[in-house]
Amino acid sequence: MGPLPRTLELFYDVLSPYSWLGFEVLCRYKNIWNINLQLRPSLIAGIMKDSGNQPPALLPRKAQYLRNDVRLLGQHVQIPVQFPKDFFSVILEKGSLSAMRFLTAVSMEHPEMLEKVSRELWMRVWSRAAEKAGMSTEQARGLLEKISTPNVKNKLKETTEAACKYGAFGLPITVAHLDGQTHMLFGSDRMELLAHLLGEKWMGPVPPAINARL
Repeated sequence: MGPLPRTLELFYDVLSPYSWLGFEVLCRYKNIWNINLQLRPSLIAGIMKDSGNQPPALLPRKAQYLRNDVRLLGQHVQIPVQFPKDFFSVILEKGSLSAMRFLTAVSMEHPEMLEKVSRELWMRVWSRAAEKAGMSTEQARGLLEKISTPNVKNKLKETTEAACKYGAFGLPITVAHLDGQTHMLFGSDRMELLAHLLGEKWMGPVPPAINARL
């Protein structure tokens, strides 16, 4: 019997394109590395407020860099990320509270569907195409009815607070629990360092087994 899987927590928000990049890479490696990947829907607005940070898109130079950076990283990681035409409306006006409450409800009621539904929401925000997550209309309607319930609101608040306690100042963060120690890694570009901490092999953002299927 081999060693037990190491626990990795991925805190993410569908408003963050870098969260999508990190999400896809870790989902590709979850059956390659000896890990137990736990997806933790969080609210980036709450983390920004708690840490005193602000979205990079609010600063003109960072916003310009962000567009090109995300486009190139999307090509590198092989996900169809594209900035929405109404980007500032999405970021500043709509926010992600309802979406993240919906994902929190999914994690509580149908955890086996959380990966697919998260990906579907990213596709709707950050890509012109959209996959179907395999959820029935009845299931979706039932979950939508729960996003305003105290249980769902409190769960999202607790998860966001947990990310803050780990030291988050943005998303995504990956928290690795190794040999009694906790390591918090910020961003989607720390996967090679994560592999080093895990003692696993890093084979790029699209490992061979996945690349053969893409």
